[in-house]
Amino acid sequence: MEAAILIMALLFVAFVALGVYVTVKVVGAAKRGVERTVTQARRTVEDTTLKAKSVGQPGVVGQLAQLRLSLRTSMRATQEALHARLAEDESLKESLALFERLSGHGHELDAELRRLEREPDKRKIADRMPELRERTERITHSADSLRWAARDRARQFADDDLASLSQQIEMESGALRDWSVKGPTTGERPSWDDVSDHPAPPAQAPQAIRAAEPPVTYPWQKAPRPEATS
Repeated sequence: MEAAILIMALLFVAFVALGVYVTVKVVGAAKRGVERTVTQARRTVEDTTLKAKSVGQPGVVGQLAQLRLSLRTSMRATQEALHARLAEDESLKESLALFERLSGHGHELDAELRRLEREPDKRKIADRMPELRERTERITHSADSLRWAARDRARQFADDDLASLSQQIEMESGALRDWSVKGPTTGERPSWDDVSDHPAPPAQAPQAIRAAEPPVTYPWQKAPRPEATS
């Protein structure tokens, strides 16, 4: 009796622990989903604001917005391209590590550009614009190089696979068109000039006439109808 109670208690504790674990996992997944949604919404709003500033506001404010938009677009596209190909090409891990280092410089520059948008001294910002533009171009050029190198590598792999496949298909097609190749047989068939299906028996000497033998019947033949009696 005590053993049964102990087993029931252990099962109850196990079910409670399992329920808590599942609840924690579900809550964590839901929280991560909400965070991704909020981050994506914030990113969309910020990108839309930058586009509006780069077009609608003249001067250094519009130039800063254009630099930030160019930086964010290039870095995001490269990150997505590398992560998308990483599962199929393990050699991109080194490229991704380099991109992470580049992302540090990109985030630092983006934060500086964001602070300068609120700087009241526009003349000082204008003096720094060549340096800020040069830094932005260096970072975006490096990101673009990584992204296009990953795409070129993927395209080269696809071209090599297609070339190999095309070569195999051409070889198979040539084999199918080679009419002189014999198909699979159990042995050499004799020529029609050598033997026939029913060779004639050799000639024999005349023999005495024998009594007529009853005709041979086969199971697939119909039985003859009986003669009608008068």
